[in-house]
Amino acid sequence: MKKENNLIPSLPKGFKDRWGKELALKKKLLKIIEANFTKYGFLPLETSPMEISENIGSFLADDDTNPMSDVFTFNDEKESLTLRYDMSAPLARFVAQNYRDLTFPYKRYTFGDVFRREKPDSARFRSFMQFDADIIGNVNEAQADAEICNIISDTFFNCGLKSDQFTINVSNRKIVQGLISELKITNEQELKVIRAIDKLERIGIDGVKDLLQKERKDESGAITKGANLTNEQTSQIIEFLKIKDIKSLKSNIKNNISQEGINEIEELFNILSKGNFSNQIKTNFNIVRGLAYYSGFCVETNLNFKGKNTQGKEIDIGSCASGGRYNSLIKRFKGVDFKGTGMSIGVDRLVFALNQLDQFKEDESNNILVCVLDPNYMDQYYKIVNELRENNINSEIYLDSSKNLKKQLTYADKKGCSLAIICGQEEIEQGRITIKKLKSKKENDQISISSKNLINEIKKLI
Repeated sequence: MKKENNLIPSLPKGFKDRWGKELALKKKLLKIIEANFTKYGFLPLETSPMEISENIGSFLADDDTNPMSDVFTFNDEKESLTLRYDMSAPLARFVAQNYRDLTFPYKRYTFGDVFRREKPDSARFRSFMQFDADIIGNVNEAQADAEICNIISDTFFNCGLKSDQFTINVSNRKIVQGLISELKITNEQELKVIRAIDKLERIGIDGVKDLLQKERKDESGAITKGANLTNEQTSQIIEFLKIKDIKSLKSNIKNNISQEGINEIEELFNILSKGNFSNQIKTNFNIVRGLAYYSGFCVETNLNFKGKNTQGKEIDIGSCASGGRYNSLIKRFKGVDFKGTGMSIGVDRLVFALNQLDQFKEDESNNILVCVLDPNYMDQYYKIVNELRENNINSEIYLDSSKNLKKQLTYADKKGCSLAIICGQEEIEQGRITIKKLKSKKENDQISISSKNLINEIKKLI
């Protein structure tokens, strides 16, 4: 007899199942974020998780020999298809395809999973959820960028974070691009330089220095090729990274492109001063965003506390909301040219962060279990559960009449049910129902009511 080879229940690296408390928190966050984005006048949009590869482009790849190494790409008959790696590229395609039917400025929000073909570790996944807000249109850039900063701050407060627990860092990519031009850094080197600077918080000044020059070897031994800058070029960029305020920036960098970026930062803060969240927003000129399509304003929101991974090791949580301005992303498509700005909240990372805190509580379950004590009265049990459901009360009937009451109540307790309805022969003959309060600390906290008053009494308890 041939031995059966049983499958091993496992996920590929970089992917994760979510359930229980973690999923409950995630769903609660999604409702909070969606309500807040709607409050700011953003409208919902749902785009396909898969796009034609040339429409997506490739803005993440570090491998020069394989420009699509950062994305999951599939060949389908005559088409090459790619899973979206962010929500901005599909938005650009959608606007280019439907701009005649849209009202501008077009303010849209969306959420969904994105997919990145990168090296997974304990803190980085190949699939995760993003919640985006974007403004498309030829509007006052400072106002639109300020709106992005304000919605991040307001949303984080609504998610339960306190003012000292997060900082919204802003910069302008033109500042670095002006310096790159001044140092005669080539077009082939430019993106590598920008990505090296963008990794400062993760790899430190020495790591950035390695990436600006020949190569960097990480802890695993993997080698990332550098930008091959000269010692003088590297030195000047490292000195730039030490500048922390606009005043010092103005006195140290004089080229026209950088000055344009500095002026845009000042205009941004002028608009932010008119809102309620300017105290949450700081300058950090090291933020340049690693994606090639960003063109000016950049934003990154960092949490001011650490988390612990599954091994109990303390780790930096990283950015939970980031984005910026992309004035040429839609222009790639024929016949359209719209400016854009936006941001993306890393929902799964934010859930992880809030799980580290006690201040964000899961909603208590109001589910009710109808216990089955005697199969002869199944009609009455279903009559009760149907009445509860008709009144929009979350309820279920126990599905195995062979289990005793103790096991049924154990099931209800493990599921977090708030109440159990208990009816034996005596209660049914008397037209009464016993309601047990499962979350009460009292030893015997239950009441007996008339079956006619079931709904009114239940509504008092949930």
